[in-house]
Amino acid sequence: MESSGALATEGIGSSALIFLGTGCSSAVPNAMCLIQPSDPPCRVCSQSLVLPPDQNPNYRCNTSLLIDYCQGDGKHNYILIDVGKNFREQVVRWFTFHKIPHLDSIILTHEHADAVLGLDDVRAVQPFSPTNDIDPTTVFLSQHSMESISEKFPYLIKKKLKEGQEVRRVAQFDWKIIEVSCEKPFVASGLQFIPLPVMHGEDYVSLGFLFGEKCKVAYVSDVSRFPTTTEYVISKSGAGQLDLLILDTLYRHGSHNTHFCFPQTLEAIKRICPKRALLIGMTHEFDHHKDNEFLSEWSRREGIPVQLARDGLRLPVDL
Repeated sequence: MESSGALATEGIGSSALIFLGTGCSSAVPNAMCLIQPSDPPCRVCSQSLVLPPDQNPNYRCNTSLLIDYCQGDGKHNYILIDVGKNFREQVVRWFTFHKIPHLDSIILTHEHADAVLGLDDVRAVQPFSPTNDIDPTTVFLSQHSMESISEKFPYLIKKKLKEGQEVRRVAQFDWKIIEVSCEKPFVASGLQFIPLPVMHGEDYVSLGFLFGEKCKVAYVSDVSRFPTTTEYVISKSGAGQLDLLILDTLYRHGSHNTHFCFPQTLEAIKRICPKRALLIGMTHEFDHHKDNEFLSEWSRREGIPVQLARDGLRLPVDL
């Protein structure tokens, strides 16, 4: 599944989606499986420490997607969706592996820890300047997320120094507020995005994003329910069929109050009916190889190719 299908049109100057992380907030391996191992030990968590990252689909960092957007002139812009607790590790593992030279802009789905706590580490991929006189990285986020980040990271919000206050090197950002509405698109580094408001628990709205003109991609990382208006925008029976749906699935069995789990994810895919789907946000309940075998059978039966994504996966797309 990783290199087949209409999306895989690799060529000189092509765009691509790079999955920097496909795991839940606590990531995989689960720490408790390592410090208090069960009998027998958790197979997924034990295996996740054995192999190197590029051969190890059961090692999962916080969910994050890097869009390598190549415009008509051959220039590449790098757009990051979410910068979570594992951001530095993702840079060391996958920026180096895929030769990503810089970061042009950031889009945030929401302000939870696994989406924003790597913001401080963005300075590691910005030019060095002890006085912070560099071009800032643009961050697109909702007003609610902006207010939360102002409390979490007050030193990352541009403020004038008080008299006698020392300059300290910190990440430099240009904060751009986006609307929580499917009818209010915005442009990040040359690529248009349509916000997709979804419920992340019944008391909280997170954002997914729809992007791509030639290849329509929807990215929804944190969802427990699709509002009718949002589902219409990305459904075959609504505004039009997606080429690719990237969708949340937390646990292999049962349900959860703030996330889709496997049964709800598959039901949503059947309703939305994309040409293809990749799953993200998995806990250690998922075994990449075993569950992709199950999904291969499901895909043949339902007529929609679906697989678990994996950290480091690079998927060429024509955006």
